[in-house]
Amino acid sequence: MIAAENDALAGAKVGGIADVVRDIAPALAQRSHQVQVLLPGYQSLSEQSGSQRRDRFQVNFWGRVETVDLYSVPGRNPVDGVQQWVLEHPLFAAAGKGRIYCDDPPDRPFATDASKFGLFCVAAAEAVRRGLFGHLDVLHLHDWHASIVALLRAYHAEYSVLQQIHTVFSIHNLALQGIRPFDGDISAVHAWFPGLELEYERVSDPRYDDCINLMRTGINLSDKVHAVSPTYVDEITRPSRPEQGFFGGEGLDPDLLTAQQQGRLVGILNGAEYESTVQPKMDSELERLLLAAESEVINWMSKESHCYSGHSIALGRIQQWLRTLDQESGDKQMLLTSVGRLTDQKALLLRQAMLNGKSALDNLLLQLEGRGRLILLGSGDPLLEQFLLEVAGRHANFIFLRGFSIDLSELFYRAGDLFLMPSSFEPCGISQMLAMRAGQPCLVHSVGGLADTVEDGVNGFSFSGASLNEQCQGMLDTCERAISEFARTAHWNELCAQAAAQRFLWSDSALAYEQQLYTAGD
Repeated sequence: MIAAENDALAGAKVGGIADVVRDIAPALAQRSHQVQVLLPGYQSLSEQSGSQRRDRFQVNFWGRVETVDLYSVPGRNPVDGVQQWVLEHPLFAAAGKGRIYCDDPPDRPFATDASKFGLFCVAAAEAVRRGLFGHLDVLHLHDWHASIVALLRAYHAEYSVLQQIHTVFSIHNLALQGIRPFDGDISAVHAWFPGLELEYERVSDPRYDDCINLMRTGINLSDKVHAVSPTYVDEITRPSRPEQGFFGGEGLDPDLLTAQQQGRLVGILNGAEYESTVQPKMDSELERLLLAAESEVINWMSKESHCYSGHSIALGRIQQWLRTLDQESGDKQMLLTSVGRLTDQKALLLRQAMLNGKSALDNLLLQLEGRGRLILLGSGDPLLEQFLLEVAGRHANFIFLRGFSIDLSELFYRAGDLFLMPSSFEPCGISQMLAMRAGQPCLVHSVGGLADTVEDGVNGFSFSGASLNEQCQGMLDTCERAISEFARTAHWNELCAQAAAQRFLWSDSALAYEQQLYTAGD
């Protein structure tokens, strides 16, 4: 497995790809596979305790010879049958020591990262060619960062031997495609590999024919292509229609449809980890969540040179909610929770203006008034952060916590009554699995992996719509239905039990990888 992230190593996680790589490797090992996992060391992973340099070799990149070191790294929880590796070179710390991705300016998107991962991929290909990982039956490439291995395998004479190894390409985030020029820039294909002859029609970007699209490269040059849920496969083989709220193939749908027709495109749902018993929910969970949130916000404030007004608003709301906990009588208010990166993928519907001129989130909070509250944890797009801050200032039943904490997110899953996940697209999703695991039903937009995991009225609630406005109204109508169901205690407890009983196992995913991805098939 070749990837940019791997949460089996401390400091090697940014997004969900790290969780997948971490968890699928031991699941495959339990099926008697020997799994080697390789990623850049970012000039920090090789310094972890127990790391050992295993080899040093040279590759040609940018028309010159570069020296790369290969390290074995034990990882946080070593597993028999899984070996963790990192490659080291100063370029891998181009964003700063230990940082995985760079923030390149809009006029040169992906420039630094593409060069970094270009060198990483040629070093990975060279290590495979040299047999440094022993005999390999499968090369499994994750997202555009690893796709240059497929490019070299197809077109570079030195690495044509890799064509003898069955190669799989996994799509984790189709929206990020790694687009760079063929020529005319230091971060361009022919600058990295002078003289490389390509079939441009297979790797060029559909919009910019003078550029390579590295996501498309992985799709078209691999033996099998993997998307992380069955429904997502159906979506990405159709054109995106963002004005109607549908996000499909993002310009690569013709290639993905061809791959599907050729039997190369497979949808396999990701998994989650489960304990043998589910801890019962306690009445004090909300108080525990609020106190932990208060402590975390103060911690965030202590590390910032300028006071962010949203933290002050959040602290005020937390104190307000804590004061009212003991005063509540009669029907209990429903607590909605939400955790996630603040991107248009996750929050487009929330900020969508509805027919009354108010945002969908404002309308949702007005609908909840006196009956429910929402607490949201996340950070990301500054415009979305500002939008949520302004909404938080208008509604006493909404707390926005700008930041992230794994420990705090776990409390969100345990304390909430209904987990809100209105993603405009969701290749698989993990938050809904974690909420359900804790016995919290979810309210989701029925797309991608959300459609494959949440069954409306059985273990949660889902909505859809043929336009953005229909989707927003569907979210409000479905939330109203959930509030009504919440009032029926026995029925709601049954719904929670159904959510907690769901199992999306990595062992099932590993079996599907073995049967559908790692065999040639037709």
